[in-house]
Amino acid sequence: MLNKKLIFFSILLCSCFIALAQNDETHPKTPSNKTKNKPSKKKDALLEALKINVDTTKTRRRPMNPLAPARAAFYSAVLPGLGQAYNKRYWKIPIVYAALGTGIYFYIDNTNELNRFRDAFKRRLAGFTDDEFFGRVTDEGLIDAQDTLRRRKELSLLVTVGLYALNIIDANVDAHLLQFNVDDKLSFKPHYKIHELENTGSMGLTFNFQF
Repeated sequence: MLNKKLIFFSILLCSCFIALAQNDETHPKTPSNKTKNKPSKKKDALLEALKINVDTTKTRRRPMNPLAPARAAFYSAVLPGLGQAYNKRYWKIPIVYAALGTGIYFYIDNTNELNRFRDAFKRRLAGFTDDEFFGRVTDEGLIDAQDTLRRRKELSLLVTVGLYALNIIDANVDAHLLQFNVDDKLSFKPHYKIHELENTGSMGLTFNFQF
């Protein structure tokens, strides 16, 4: 009788182990909430860090330097184009020298031509007839040519000085603008509007600034 009970208990125990094993196979263990939450927490922390980094990048402003505009203007006054180099606008340097070179070229050319006609006129006043314009240009023509070339010479000098001043102003203004944080809240764009009642259109410029 005892053997039968022992055999029955052994069979029952084996059956329980088999059932538990099958249950484990058909229903594998799922990771606990703590295990699940670990990657999720890491991911959330990474996304939060990226978000903070993006926000700080958007709101980061260029450090203000109140002396930068004056320094850029001074550099351009000493040597044209040096202020543009200070502002790191290197592409403007050839434009500065091309503009100043053109003004200086016309000033020198008009000065040389003026001297030619003036020398010829002086020789005629002295009674000589061997100037290069003799027989082609009259005395009145020499006077008119001197007046025209003198005006061109003065105009060339004025334009050259203006370009030199513009070079200084450009460096100063550019240094000011580099310290502004221009973003999507500030826009300046052309627009075209159609008036349906009048069957006409109008063009203009729109300036928007959002607070």
